[in-house]
Amino acid sequence: MNIPSKVPVSILTGFLGSGKTTLLNRILSEEHGKRIAVIENEFGEVGIDQGLVIDADEEIFEMSNGCICCTVRGDLIRVLGNLMKRRDRFDYVLVETTGLADPGPVAQTFFMDDEIREEFSLDGIVTLVDAAHIEQQLGRSDESTEQVAFADVLVLNKTDLVDDEALDRLEARLREMNRMAQVVRSERADVPVDTVLNLDAFNLDEVLERRPTFLEPEYPFEWTGVYALDPGRFELSLADGPDPAMSLVVVPDQGTDDAALRESAESCVRQYAEPAQPIDPGEGIPVGKHVNLRLDSPGRKSFFLDVDTPVRLGLYAQHTAEEFDLQLKNAAGATIRQEVERTWVAQHEHDDEVGSIAIETDGDLDPMRLNAWLGELLRERGVDIFRMKGFISLAGESRRYVFQGVHMLFDSQPDRPWGDSPRRNQLVFIGRNLDEQDMRQGFEACLI
Repeated sequence: MNIPSKVPVSILTGFLGSGKTTLLNRILSEEHGKRIAVIENEFGEVGIDQGLVIDADEEIFEMSNGCICCTVRGDLIRVLGNLMKRRDRFDYVLVETTGLADPGPVAQTFFMDDEIREEFSLDGIVTLVDAAHIEQQLGRSDESTEQVAFADVLVLNKTDLVDDEALDRLEARLREMNRMAQVVRSERADVPVDTVLNLDAFNLDEVLERRPTFLEPEYPFEWTGVYALDPGRFELSLADGPDPAMSLVVVPDQGTDDAALRESAESCVRQYAEPAQPIDPGEGIPVGKHVNLRLDSPGRKSFFLDVDTPVRLGLYAQHTAEEFDLQLKNAAGATIRQEVERTWVAQHEHDDEVGSIAIETDGDLDPMRLNAWLGELLRERGVDIFRMKGFISLAGESRRYVFQGVHMLFDSQPDRPWGDSPRRNQLVFIGRNLDEQDMRQGFEACLI
């Protein structure tokens, strides 16, 4: 007998007025061929069969208080159970929460109930963001902050009401809060259906394929350029950019392979932690020191590098070269091209103390140690951990394990065999006031 696959469920959330209902209507009116059962927080549950509403009385299940986020162990589980009696009528479930809801309790439903977990899989959480009002909401509403933090996809809606500069600033703020979410811009919630349905949001491989730097450690610099230089004086020229200053560390004898770049990057992290030496235009840049290039005067600014012997220098800059049209020129005025260019994941301040931690290590984990560590972590910090997901390598297991969690609930399932692939552990935690060093040490203590 063929065992039916789990039914994917997407949770649609967002603050009041963000456009959830508009997006829901778009999904239901498009010709996508999906049979969607909708659980709507104010009107109950309605079956959608290829865009046609099933209006029979027995197809509607009223919520006791009109808010599924407050009754996850009652109404929502009851509605999901009733849906399964008509499993042949749909192949996808979409849950819309009220605008004042924390999506966490809704997501927890798919972990806490054994029968629900066996029949349904949480495909992803989509959060609508009102571009014109979200900044005020984030400042005064815990719910809007947590809706952003939980999301797998952030639909930045009403972009026609905000100028491009404000949109870029807002998107950067959202990414600081949740760097694992995909950000999609829209007007009137007009987005392709495949950006909000069938997300397979817990497929970390696909995330890494789309964004290879997803699990990369964050750095206090964004760009590295490596230059092979002969003896002489060189001019570092920068145009006007987004900041009146730019931090920089020039690394001598820089290698060009990935390992050498990462080794120097870790060294520069320590340099960036030291006070920067201010450098005015026309002055020389010392090698191996954290400097702050003064760029507050209008027009192009020039700084100088003096080289005594042939050397390969690495420039680890706070901003990308494109932002300031950074150029390195020799004494004859010819522009020198870098041998290697690398963009890093920049380090940000966490918005409202919400941020993400990525852990990536080689090796196998001791299951007993891992269970003990996770148990203690979730007991002590589960309330502050909004989301976690990734895959792990357990000692003695031929298959990798995919895990996901919401607050204090955790679930893992065996995935494909490792085969010849290197056995690695890749995890992401999103939450409030997380201690990255302590969590890394706790996890690494589980390695054999």
